[in-house]
Amino acid sequence: MYHHIKKLMYTVRVDDPDPKFGRMLLEQFGGANGELAAAMQYTVQGLNCEDAARKDLLMDIGTEEISHLEIIGTLARMHLKPTKFSREAAESDPLVAICGGGGVNLFNSQGNPWTADYLKITGELDVDLRSNIAAEARAKIVYERLIHFCNDAGTKDALQFLMTREITHMKAFAAALDSLGKSRFSIGQIPPTPGLVDEYFNDSTGQGEHGEIDARGPWNQGGDWKYKESPVLHGDGHSRRINRTEQTAPAESGVLRQLLIQQLQDMLDAERQIVKALPKLIKAADSPKLKSTLEKHLEETKEQEERLKTAFAKLDAAAKSSSCKGMSALLDEGEAMIGRAGSKDPVGRDLALITAAQKVEHYEISAYGTARTMAQQIGQSDVAQLLSKSLAEEENADSLLTECARPLITEARLVEV
Repeated sequence: MYHHIKKLMYTVRVDDPDPKFGRMLLEQFGGANGELAAAMQYTVQGLNCEDAARKDLLMDIGTEEISHLEIIGTLARMHLKPTKFSREAAESDPLVAICGGGGVNLFNSQGNPWTADYLKITGELDVDLRSNIAAEARAKIVYERLIHFCNDAGTKDALQFLMTREITHMKAFAAALDSLGKSRFSIGQIPPTPGLVDEYFNDSTGQGEHGEIDARGPWNQGGDWKYKESPVLHGDGHSRRINRTEQTAPAESGVLRQLLIQQLQDMLDAERQIVKALPKLIKAADSPKLKSTLEKHLEETKEQEERLKTAFAKLDAAAKSSSCKGMSALLDEGEAMIGRAGSKDPVGRDLALITAAQKVEHYEISAYGTARTMAQQIGQSDVAQLLSKSLAEEENADSLLTECARPLITEARLVEV
């Protein structure tokens, strides 16, 4: 929920109102890189986010952006105030003076209305975080230019504050992106075509009239780069590349299909181990919320086992399992961890149980994600869809376990104090 406190996040002072500058300020009120766009982008991303920790980050910063909107709106209104009573001032922005009565509205500096088209929301957390870093960078530059054109000391102080917070948010988003542990170019689930992804096409060739050259740098040489002269000029078009890929596809598909079946066999055994282990964990749990979460996931796990059998059928393969030593080791480790917590400390035992359960969830998230990618690569969309459903359940179970842990961590801290 939201609660408004009648105090600005940063007190503003305008000694010399300037209606023309007030109009410039509207760029950060209702413009593409403004505070409303940022507030809506991060808040909607947060509402869509399944990752509890990073959802908290998005909601924190989205809420702060609403406070920034209040600051920039107050600044703009103070600069635009003369348009209420001065004909000369009103002529600087008739839209504000006549239609808006000298106040702010959701327009940019050119009078164009705010639009949700400004928002960059994909539902893919790492992609959204990159969009947010870029949004903060653009907003920082806009504030810098506003400061450059500002003559009022109080306004400059407020703009300096807002500009600085853009960098703060960039740092937070960048740290959150790094914490995901994904490589810079690991976007989505389907990997790029090997070889082709490292080819740089020199498609702007020759020496220009103003000294332009075919430049070389770390963007097209060194590392994995393969520098290619323009395919158009040298007859090395995409059609040949596609044909080569198609020629090798059958052999690659056979390898991937076999790897996928082996992965599913491993996962089938893992799910069966979990079905046997979960009743013990449910019995050991003290927190009613934790018990309920584990009971729900036990039923999901049984359904996941059936989905795997369906996936085998779609692949025309026998639904047999192979011993999953990784899951066996995780469950043994978890049982030992819970035992060490002891029966006299229900909070500590529940936290140990959650730790053990989340290690299992992360193993399954990795396994289902890998299997889904393999299924997509060999054109088994039905199998990929089945695996996606189980993957979503595992990710949700991990988030629910985190929610169960929050009050227990608070309680454990209070006991330590």
